[in-house]
Parts: sequence; structure tokens; C-alpha cells
Amino acid sequence: YRFVLREGTVIFNAYLVTILATVVGTLISLLVISLFAYPLSRKSLKYRNVISMFVFITMLFSGGLVPWYIVCSKFLHITNTYLALILPYVMNVWYIIIMRTFFSTTIPDSIIESAKIDGASEMRVFMKIVMPLSKPGLATVGLFITITYWNDWWLPLILTTDQKYANLQYTLFKMLTNGELLLKMSAFTNSQTASLIDQVPSESSRMAMCILAIGPIILAYPFFQKYFVKGIIVGSLKG
Repeated sequence: YRFVLREGTVIFNAYLVTILATVVGTLISLLVISLFAYPLSRKSLKYRNVISMFVFITMLFSGGLVPWYIVCSKFLHITNTYLALILPYVMNVWYIIIMRTFFSTTIPDSIIESAKIDGASEMRVFMKIVMPLSKPGLATVGLFITITYWNDWWLPLILTTDQKYANLQYTLFKMLTNGELLLKMSAFTNSQTASLIDQVPSESSRMAMCILAIGPIILAYPFFQKYFVKGIIVGSLKG
């Protein structure tokens, strides 16, 4: 732990970046996914089967890395910004399908119809009725999204070059690769330098990195557990 935490400022900054991207990204992603999935769950939506098929096709065929990078860098201009750590993961087709199924199997049509008879708009129905009743589904998908943002090291590697945008996973990934590089270089150095490199706690530092990376998620999981389990049970019974 002393070896890993010797760069205390770097680790602290990486934690702040990771927490910022995880919290903001999860909230935005849940809102966007819910706003997309709820209309698809309504039978009254025109062309909803066509839209659902169009969305599903994106799960089967990917645009590839190069077009994705061109869109992010040349059109969206999010390289070396905090948006680079948030925006690419906001939409996820699998989570849209999960939320659409949850809305269609859990929210009764009678509640929505009665709210519309009382004069409620679609947005009011969604915010005041659908969202409060969808806590198990939102918690389940939100936990998946949180883990995705927390464990991400790919976006900082591809879309950032400034150290201040390096999140925790990417920082630990660089420390790990640098340690492995030192071990490989020890075979081409003199005996004194090789002995110093051998003193680097490679295996124990990996275990310390795992604890630093997974610790906050383990602490947060009990707060989501009851909603997570309930969401899975509802989906298995009514899906």
C-alpha cells in the first residue's frame, strides 16, 4: 500500500475524476435511457416496432473504433474534456431493452390512463408516476451503469492525453504496466539496478490496486441490494 499510495496526489485526483464521472454519468445515463425506453413501452407509440428494431440492430453491428473516434474527436470535440469520460457510455441498447421490458410489465396501463384523464401530461406522468414506481428497475440498471463507469480505463486511454483527466482505473493501469516494464528491463540492466527493480512489490501492489479499485463499489452495493434483487425477481417472473 505504501508503494501504491506514494503518489498520493495522483491517486486522490484519480478518485475525484472517477467519482465525478461515475455519479454524473450514471444520473445522465439513467435519465436518457428511461426517456428512450418509456415511449417504446407504450403500445400507443407509432412505429415503435420499427424504432425498436433500429435500436436492436446497433447491438449486432458496430460502427468500429475508427468512425467512433472520428465522431468523438472531430464532430463532438470532447477529447481532453470531462465529457470524454461520460458521453460515450450514456446510451446502452441492452439497458434500454431492460427498462422497456420493466416499464411494460410493471407499470399498469390503468394508472397511466387515469392520470391522463385527470389532465396530466406525458412528462408529468413519466416524472410523477412512472419513475417513482420504477425504483427497482432503475436501481438494477443504475448499478450496472455505475460499475461500467467505475471500471472504465478505455476512454481516458483513447480520448485524453492530459493527466488531470486520468481516472482511477487508468491510473492504476499505468502503474501496473510501468511495473511490468521495469521487470522486463531488469534482464538488460546491471546487477545493482536489477536488484533495485526486484525490490518492487509487484504481486502485492497488484492486490493493493484491486482493493483500492473495488473498495467503494463494495461499500455502495448494500444500499442497492434490495432494489437490485427485487428488479431481477420482477423481470424473471413477468419477463
